[in-house]
Amino acid sequence: MSAIVKDVQIGPCRLILGNALEVMSEIGPVDHIVSDPPYEQSLHDVKNGLKDRNLRTDGGVQLRSLDFSGIDEVRGEFTALAAEICRGWLIVFCTIEGVARWADVINPSPIKYKRGCIWIKPDSTPQLNGQGPAQGAECFVVAWCGSGYACWNAGGKRGVYTHLTNPPDRHGGHPTEKPWRLMRDLILDFTAPDSLVLDPFMGSGTTLVAAALTGRRVIGIEKNPEYFEMAVQRVRKAVASAGATGPQLTAQVQEALL
Repeated sequence: MSAIVKDVQIGPCRLILGNALEVMSEIGPVDHIVSDPPYEQSLHDVKNGLKDRNLRTDGGVQLRSLDFSGIDEVRGEFTALAAEICRGWLIVFCTIEGVARWADVINPSPIKYKRGCIWIKPDSTPQLNGQGPAQGAECFVVAWCGSGYACWNAGGKRGVYTHLTNPPDRHGGHPTEKPWRLMRDLILDFTAPDSLVLDPFMGSGTTLVAAALTGRRVIGIEKNPEYFEMAVQRVRKAVASAGATGPQLTAQVQEALL
């Protein structure tokens, strides 16, 4: 019996409602995995402990609780599945502390761990209680699942990306939404135009938006029906925009239709 609850095709984007750990083995090989999985459970516990406190005084949206579990218990199983189906890059976001935990799981596997990279957040929330430095960056791990030498499109570029957390066009429907421009830059740097990209933890669909805008084929998996429907709507808009303007081959692009 298939683990796929719902399957929607929008242009080059396939959106699947289901549990990633059950669906990944059904979908066959992919070229790359680019994803923002749940972070470490310790971070989830801290954020959920603050959910009822009104920490912001500037009228901005208050902290939302995370309605999904951390990655800790399934990190090993997910890595094993990635090793089976991925033929190129594995890119997963995590906390700074989580880089070592991902490396500890990837290194014994057939996947070749490369390094932890940095996403700098110029508009990150200050440490509102004033008791220490605020978190100004997050990390993502890059690893090579393919045979032979790893290859990408960015030459000797450093693994440091700077993007606003809350740009004016942020969707905001998911509590850990990544900037679509950040995901676009990763897609452009790490994948070829004819690539098939998988995001097993799709959320509200930001990776799929970036893939659609850059002309990649992409599969997204999400088990929360509410986030799945958000992703469907966002991807429809992105596919329409790409159809009107053509695929975005560089980061310097017209964004008027988003």
